Amino acid sequence: MGVTRQKHAKKIMGFYKHSFQFREPFQVLLDGTFCQAALRNKIQIREQLPGYLGGAAQLCTTRCVIKELESLGKALYGAKLIAQRFQVRNCSHHKDPVSGSTCLLSMIEDGNPHHFFIATQDQDLSNKVKKKPGVPLLFIIQNTMVLDKPSPKSLAFVQKLQTNQLVPEYQKQSIVELKEKEGLAKQEGEKRRKRKRAGGPNPLSCLKKKKKKTQEGQDPSAEKKKRRKRKRNRVKAEAMPSVQKKEGE
Repeated sequence: MGVTRQKHAKKIMGFYKHSFQFREPFQVLLDGTFCQAALRNKIQIREQLPGYLGGAAQLCTTRCVIKELESLGKALYGAKLIAQRFQVRNCSHHKDPVSGSTCLLSMIEDGNPHHFFIATQDQDLSNKVKKKPGVPLLFIIQNTMVLDKPSPKSLAFVQKLQTNQLVPEYQKQSIVELKEKEGLAKQEGEKRRKRKRAGGPNPLSCLKKKKKKTQEGQDPSAEKKKRRKRKRNRVKAEAMPSVQKKEGE
């Protein structure tokens, strides 16, 4: 495995781990075209893929993919044997199987909540996967498995998340469920219904302003009266000696 290719994969895996919370073991959904390409190029998927992704991987497929390979006969018999070795994930097409590409697309609806990788050689399926943010894409080129770089949809999605403009659908549902469990949803609704009534003026603002008191705790008018009284007493005191002198004569 080339060092450059390994660094490329490590950088892309870092993006999906940080931005979309991908964790080990990585869930990889494979279709018949990928299994056929691996067989033709002698790639040991189970042994090589975990080392390339840098962690444990669970290889899986769906009943629709296996049914499709069975319907194509001997030409894809080897690819069918490879696909049958993987875990079979439940899809919503138990009674009426659909094409492998349609089935895999249905597995990554609603924001890819199960964090699936899609491994395919189908160009049409690849283009549709790139239109869904948060879905890593694997394919085989020249005897080598390649993890495609993040699509413009994934990059734009992350940019919106960073500016708090968007929440993934599966996270929205989780938030709603948690609120209902804790009884917060009802409380928030009651808070919205309550309106603040228009109140009257502040009773403190209606009180008459008190006159400023002097340092002795008296208002200015009382202080003036006190000064006048002292002045009168002083005048009387000064007049007393002269009166007494006249009476003595």
